[in-house]
Amino acid sequence: MHRIRMSFVCGLALMTLGGVLATANAQDASASPQTSTQQSSAAPQQPQQQNGGVVKVSPTEERPDPLKRRLSDHDELQRRKSTKAEIKGEYKKWLDEDVRWIITDEETRSFKSLTNDEERDAFIEEFWQRRNPNPESLDNEYRDQHYARIIYANEHFAAGKPGWMTDRGHIYIAYGKPDSIDSHPSGGTYERPMEEGGGSTSTFPFEVWHYRYLAGIGDNIDIEFVDTCMCGDYHATIDRSEKDALLHTPGAGLTMWEQNGQSSKADRFSGGGLEHLGSGPMGSSNQSKQFDRLETFSKLFAPPQIKFADLDQFLSSSKVLTGPPFLFDVRTDYVKLTNDTVMVPLTLQIRNGDMTYETKDGVSTGVVNILGRVSNMTHHVVQTFEDTVKVETPTELLPRTKNNMSVYWKALPLPPGKYKIEIAIKDVHNPDHLGSWRRSVDVPKFDDDRLASSSLILADQMERVPSKDVGTGNFVIGNTRLRPRVPTAVQAPVTFHRNQNLSFWMQVYNLGIGDNKRNDATIEYQVLDLASNKQVLSAQENADKLNPNADQLTLEKTMPLASLQPGRYQVTIKVNDGVSKQQIAESAPFIVQE
Repeated sequence: MHRIRMSFVCGLALMTLGGVLATANAQDASASPQTSTQQSSAAPQQPQQQNGGVVKVSPTEERPDPLKRRLSDHDELQRRKSTKAEIKGEYKKWLDEDVRWIITDEETRSFKSLTNDEERDAFIEEFWQRRNPNPESLDNEYRDQHYARIIYANEHFAAGKPGWMTDRGHIYIAYGKPDSIDSHPSGGTYERPMEEGGGSTSTFPFEVWHYRYLAGIGDNIDIEFVDTCMCGDYHATIDRSEKDALLHTPGAGLTMWEQNGQSSKADRFSGGGLEHLGSGPMGSSNQSKQFDRLETFSKLFAPPQIKFADLDQFLSSSKVLTGPPFLFDVRTDYVKLTNDTVMVPLTLQIRNGDMTYETKDGVSTGVVNILGRVSNMTHHVVQTFEDTVKVETPTELLPRTKNNMSVYWKALPLPPGKYKIEIAIKDVHNPDHLGSWRRSVDVPKFDDDRLASSSLILADQMERVPSKDVGTGNFVIGNTRLRPRVPTAVQAPVTFHRNQNLSFWMQVYNLGIGDNKRNDATIEYQVLDLASNKQVLSAQENADKLNPNADQLTLEKTMPLASLQPGRYQVTIKVNDGVSKQQIAESAPFIVQE
C-alpha cells in the first residue's frame, strides 16, 4: 500500500517536472527555427523515461509513418527476395518463354525489379511498342510476327521438348525464316567442299541455314545445325566437322590431303582450334577466320540488340525535342546491281560546327551516333544500320575544322519498290542534341528491254580503287570511289567552289547490241549556264569507243571549275541508242561559289 502511494506521488512530481521541461523545450524551439521545423514534422509521442527523467514531446508533433521509414539492410534484402518471388503465373511465362530469345539482359533486370502487376503490364506494353515498326498503328506487327514464329517453331522443331527451346527454334524466333536451307535429314555420304578439306565422308543429319543479311550481325550468314543423337534434336555448332560421323574412325572419311599422304588424320586433333576439319588447300584461311566465326556465333545467340537503343526509341516515339534539333542533310541515289536488286547509296552530311567537342591532351573530339532503318509498305523493317562518325582535330585547329563537313555513306541493297527510310542522329557529348530524317523512296525497276540509267551523281572526289577493294568500302561503286556532294534541301542544287573539280558519274543500262555484236550509242555531255542559258561545255563520244560489246556503260568525267564564274549551272548527259532507237537524258543542277 505504501509502495503504491509512493509511486503515485512520484508520478505527480515527475509530471510536474515534465511540464517544466516542456516549457523549456518550447522556449528553446522558439529560439531555433530549424529545431522547430523538425519537431513540427514529427508525430505526437507519449512521454518516454530516459535516465530517470521524462522527456515530453510537443503535442503538435505527429507519429512517423512506420510504412515510410527506411528499411534496414536486412529488411531491404528480404523485400527484394520477396519481390522476385512474386513474378509468377503469366508474367513468369512471358519472361521465361515468350520473350526469352529477344529480351535483353538490361530489360530482364528491369522487369525483375518491378514490384507490382501494374508496373509489369506497363513494362510489357512498352517492350512491344519499342519494337513496333509502325508506332502510330494500333496493331503491332513485330509482336504478332513473334508469336507466329513461336507457333511455327513448336510445330516444326519439337524434339522431346517444345520447339521454341531448340536451337533451330531459337534462331527462327529471333531472326525469322532463313533465305535458304541446305538440308540433309538422313545424313549419309557427303562430298566435302574444299574449304572443309575436300574428300568424301559420311555425316549425321544436318542443316545449313543461310541468311543474306541479319541486322547487327552481317551479310551472308551460315548457321549449321547437327543431329548427332539421331533423335531430331538439331543443335547449332561452330565446328563444321561435328557433322562428320567418321571423325573419330581411323582411316575413314579422309580429306583430300589425308588421302594423298600430305597430312594425317591425327593432325586434326593436335593443333587445337575451334574446328577439326583437317589440313587442306584452304586450311590457313579457316584458321584466320576462327575468331570471326566465334564472334558471329556469339552475336547470333545473344538477344537481337539495337546498338543505339535511345535513337531507336527516339524514332519510334517521335519524342519532342527539349533542345534545338540536330540538323543534317541526306542524299539518295539508285544504282542497278541485278534485275531484282538495286543499290541505294545514302550519303549523310553533318556540319562539324553542329557537334559538341570534348578536349583531352590537346585533341578535340566530336562523336555522332547514327541509326537508320528501312521499312516496306506493310511497315515491316527490312534493314537497319548503325554507325558512328567521329571528328578528331588538334584543339588549335578546331575553329577551322568547325567550318567543314563530315560525310557518312551507307549502301543499301533493296528490291525495287516503295520504302520508308528513317534516320536518327545523336550528339554523344550532348545527349539532348538529336535529329531525325524521314523520307519515302521509290526504288526503280530496271527492265531488260528499256534503256535506263542510274542516278547522275555529282561528286567532289572520284578515283580508281585497287583491285582488292573493288565493290567494297565506303563511297565505292564498282571500281570507283566517289564522294557525292549533298544538297542542303530537297531538290536544291549542290555547291562547289571554283578551286574544286566537278566529277560526275552515271551508269547506262540495256544498250542495244546489233547483229555485229556491238553497241551503237552516242553520249553527249553538256554544262549549261542557267543565268544566260548558254552552254559552257559540250562534248560527245561513242559507246563503242568505251566498251563496244557491252550493254552497260559507266560514264565518268571530271572538269575543273576555275574557268566558271560564280553562278548556277546544270550538267546534262544524253544517251541516243542507235540500235534500240531509244533515248534518255539525266540532268543535275549545281552552284559554283568563290
